Amino acid sequence: MKQSLLFVPTLRENPKDTEITSHKILVKGGYIKQVAAGVYVYLPLALRLLSKIEKIIREELNSIGCSELLMSCLQPKDLWVESGRFESFGKEMMRLYDRHERVFCLGPTHEEIITYCVREYANSYKKLPLALYQIQTKFRDEFRPRYGLMRCREFIMKDLYTFHTSVDDLNLWYDKVRNAYINILNRLELDYRIVKANSGAIGGDKSEEFMVLSEVGEDTICFGDEFAANVEVVDYPDGSVAPDGKGIIKHAKGIEVGHIFNLGTKYSIPMKAYYVDQDQVKKPIIMGCYGMGVSRLLMAVIEQHYVNDIMSWPIEISPFEYHIIVLDEEYKNLGFKIYDYLKTKYEVLIDDRDERAGVKFNDADLIGIKKRIIIGKKAKDDIVEFSESNIKSDINIKDIYKM
Repeated sequence: MKQSLLFVPTLRENPKDTEITSHKILVKGGYIKQVAAGVYVYLPLALRLLSKIEKIIREELNSIGCSELLMSCLQPKDLWVESGRFESFGKEMMRLYDRHERVFCLGPTHEEIITYCVREYANSYKKLPLALYQIQTKFRDEFRPRYGLMRCREFIMKDLYTFHTSVDDLNLWYDKVRNAYINILNRLELDYRIVKANSGAIGGDKSEEFMVLSEVGEDTICFGDEFAANVEVVDYPDGSVAPDGKGIIKHAKGIEVGHIFNLGTKYSIPMKAYYVDQDQVKKPIIMGCYGMGVSRLLMAVIEQHYVNDIMSWPIEISPFEYHIIVLDEEYKNLGFKIYDYLKTKYEVLIDDRDERAGVKFNDADLIGIKKRIIIGKKAKDDIVEFSESNIKSDINIKDIYKM
């Protein structure tokens, strides 16, 4: 990709009204553009990153037998009345009317819709278990949107729902999804803790949150060597022995990027989602629910990977694999020769713009591609600078064609 054609409206100064690192970088680096409080446009760089995060999520969920679908954002009031949540969900629900004065909401979550989709199909034990997920925009009328992608009124989320004939089968799938989440966060190179959590408006008798450790996190967790919990559930003082006897309690701030729930029959009974077992007995379907904030993962990665004023994306989600920076117009043809070779095997961005070196390097630090090929005056001697994760070395141009 030619950088001259890539829409990346970087800023020279730090943007106003950005309190945390990720918000500052996303705006300054030309990743997002605010439309209204808590509402953003994802510009080309952000969209490339989000697509790669979604690819990791899909690979891990598909590998355990989940199927992807896409549900409607617009949800009728009637289904929420069935579940009993239309009034109890609260003011975060965005409600609206159509031209016939029928009441709808913009989906903050999809338990009602997925139960509606499945209840007629999953009428026999032979059709269960079932695991269905989507990656889609969610809407919540946050009282105080803040911190960029941390707390938005419109955000991207992955939600997965599983359906079972027994608690044992639910627990089996709960663990499978839990392990898939671990794989996802490990592939994103994040430092996190899995903590006991409050089930909140979603419900169920068991839930865990996946907390990325960060000082800008809105939650506080307490943890030992193996024990960990959100302080909303239980708290122990710093320095005390963990309740399982393993390690000493510490406290830390965390960004919640995932939440998994054992729902039981919270939705299946009021919404009449039943199956018939081997003995022809009608029973309510047992459900699990598993959410992951896709756009919030993007900001969480920045919080942990922005070091010494340089962004460095994990390899699996980097917007491009190589960044060629041409500093001298005299060697632009050489730059494109290298670009044409590398792009046959890799995703490559070439900075072909008519800009000063300082501007190019500042933008490169914001774009955050680990591998850079810098073409300057030394090119006359067949030498270019190669850097990876900010470790620089001079290499012969011939060596590039061995990459």
